[in-house]
This record gives sequence, C-alpha cells and structure tokens, in this order.
Amino acid sequence: MEDNRTIFRHGMRDGLPIGLGYFAVAFSLGIAARGYGFSPFQGFLASLLTYASAGQYMGFSLYAANTALIELIVLTFIINARYILMGFALNQRMPAGTPLGTRMLVGTCITDEIFGITIARPGVPTPYYTFGALITAVPMWAVGTALGISMGNILPARIVSALSVALFGMFLAVIIPPSRKDKAVAGAVIVSFACSLAAGKLPVISDLSQGNRTIILTVLISALFAVLFPRSEEAAEKEIMGEAEKISEDVEMYSRAEGGDADE
Repeated sequence: MEDNRTIFRHGMRDGLPIGLGYFAVAFSLGIAARGYGFSPFQGFLASLLTYASAGQYMGFSLYAANTALIELIVLTFIINARYILMGFALNQRMPAGTPLGTRMLVGTCITDEIFGITIARPGVPTPYYTFGALITAVPMWAVGTALGISMGNILPARIVSALSVALFGMFLAVIIPPSRKDKAVAGAVIVSFACSLAAGKLPVISDLSQGNRTIILTVLISALFAVLFPRSEEAAEKEIMGEAEKISEDVEMYSRAEGGDADE
C-alpha cells in the first residue's frame, strides 16, 4: 500500500512530461499575449491561475478587443465546461470519505492531460497524485507564457511570427484527430467554420461583438449536433477512458526513456 507522499511523488514524476509539453505551447501563447499588450508578469500570473490554453488565448484576444466582462465570463465557462464533466467522473472514483473541500480542490486542478493520467492510473484515484502532477506541470505552463512574452522582444520578427503559428497548430491538433474518427464531429467543425465566416458578413449579427457571436454560434451549433447525433453515456465513457489510457501510455513511455538516459 503506497503512502500519500509516495503517490504525490509519482504524480510529480508523471506530470513532468506534461509540463514540458505545456512549456512549448505556453511559449507560443506568450508570444500571442505580447501582441495583445500583456507584460511577462501578467502572463505568468494569468497562466498560473488559469492554465487553460484555449480559454486563455480566447481571453487574451477578447480582453485586447475590449470585450464586455460578462461576455468573457460566459465564453470562458462554455469553453471550459468539459472540465465539469471530468470533475464529476473523477470524484465518483475517489475513495469514500474524501472531504468535500479536497474534492473541490481536485476539481480546480483538472486539465485534459492531468485528468487523463489520473483516471488511467491503476487503482482508486487519490487527490495526492493529482496534486503532484499539478505542482510539476502548471508552473512550467506559467513560466513558458512569461518567457514567450519576454523573448518576443528579443527574437527576430520572422521567428516570432513562425512561433505564433504554433498556437494555431495546437488548435488543429485538437480538432483534426476526433474529426477523422467521427463524421459528426467533422461536420460540426465544418459547419462552425462556415457559420463563423457568415456571422462576420451577415447584417445584424455582424454588428454584434465577437464575443456575443461566438457565444451564440457555440450554443446553437453544439445543441443542434447534440440533438441530431446523440451519444450514449457508455460511448462517451469509453472514449474518455481510451484517451486517458493513451495519455498514460505516453507519460510512461517518456518516463522510461528518461530512465534509460539516466542509466547510460
């Protein structure tokens, strides 16, 4: 039986490769944030408290566009709503008697990758493993953002421009794999692109702010496809577990590679 300290250390170990990945993406995010007028400290603090790539990029861009606060809050809620479901799934598997405060704290620690390695770890999920992974991964996300902002002042303009494209590559990496597996997802992506383009051109709706247009399109398109292509709970659970196992395998492979390098 592992004690809590050992479990915490295992979480820190498994959070290291996630943190390295976060650092690379956060660097690109920082370059984008620099273009929106954020200082390195502001970017560091935002990433340390938020650690949500898509949500932060949206937040930075809408903040720079002087979007109303209520729009920013609603959009952030919509984009990050999946973490609520992940929190429910993870808390249902925690040991009986886990205090409510601890469960709520675990909910604030969830990212896609941390949820994946936590839920895929053999045995009953424990908060200490999640906390350990967070302690390692999130500071690297925050530091990457700050360095991206500060290094943007040093690197040549061509390199900054090239690195900025990496953030859009991240979004493509998010939507392309599930689109290839599921035609409904592919259809939703195509419809979203088309509607977003049309919303910026059509009368009346084009007069709305970017934030309100995004809210309206997100709710309508997601609701439409949820009705037309409903998914059973079993299918959703199977997909979540499959993704979690893949993330866990990637982390294990990286850990073994590090161990091999150390032995040499």
